[in-house]
Amino acid sequence: MTLHDAGTLAAFVACVALATGIQNLTGFAFSLVLLGMLAMFELVPVIDAANAATVLTLMNAVSFFRLHRLQPEWRVIQPAILPSLVGVAAGVALLTWLSGNSVQWLRGMLGLAIVACALALLLDSQPRATVSGRPAFAIVGAISGLLGGLFSSAGPPMVYHLYRQPLSRDLVRQCLVLIFAINQVLRLILVVGTGHFSAYAVLLSAVALPVVHGVGWLQKRYMPPLEPVLLRRVVCALLLLSGGSLLVSFAHWLRG
Repeated sequence: MTLHDAGTLAAFVACVALATGIQNLTGFAFSLVLLGMLAMFELVPVIDAANAATVLTLMNAVSFFRLHRLQPEWRVIQPAILPSLVGVAAGVALLTWLSGNSVQWLRGMLGLAIVACALALLLDSQPRATVSGRPAFAIVGAISGLLGGLFSSAGPPMVYHLYRQPLSRDLVRQCLVLIFAINQVLRLILVVGTGHFSAYAVLLSAVALPVVHGVGWLQKRYMPPLEPVLLRRVVCALLLLSGGSLLVSFAHWLRG
C-alpha cells in the first residue's frame, strides 16, 4: 500500500467517524454525511463509497442496539417496514426506466419537498397530540423506500413523520436506525446479487468497521444526549443539507 492509499483510507475513516456520530445522535444521515464529504473531497469512487456505506449502516445499527442493550422496537415502525421495502425495489426499477431528464426533474422536486419539510419541522415546535395510524406509517414508509431506491435519500419523509409524533426522542432514534438498516439489507442483497460490490468496497468496509463500533462506544460512555430543542435543530439542518444538495445538483443540470 502506498502512502497515498494510506492517506485516502485515513481520510475515509475520519469521514466515517463523523457520519457515525451524527447518525447515533439523530437516528439518520449516515449515508448523507458520509457520501457528501467523500464527494466533496473526491476521496473514493462514489459507487464503492455507497456500497461501503450500506455495510457500515447495517453494522452501526447492530452496534447501536448492542451497546445500548436495546431490543429493536418493532411496534411503532412495523406498519412501515414492508411498504418501505416494496418502495426500495420499485425505486430501483423506476430508476432504470426513467430518462435522465425525468430523474433530474424528480430530483429538483424532491429537494424542494425536503426543504419545505425541514422548515415546517423547525417552525412547528409542537408534536402531534396522538400517534399517527398504521395507514399513515405505511404511506410514509412506501414514499421513503421509493426515494431511497431512486436517489439513495430515503430519510427525509420518515424523519419528518417520526419527529412529529408524540414519542420520546430515544424511541424515534431507535425506529429510524431500525427501518433504515432493514432497507439497507435489501439494497445489499440487490447489489451483491448483481455483482456490483467490488473488492475495494469490501476493503473500505473492513477498515471502517472498528471505527463505527468505537465511536458508538465513546458516545454512549462520555457524551450526554442532546436537548430536544437542539436535537430538533440538528435534524432540521441535516434535512436542509439534504434538500439543498439536491437543489444544487438540479440547478447545475438546468445550466447545462
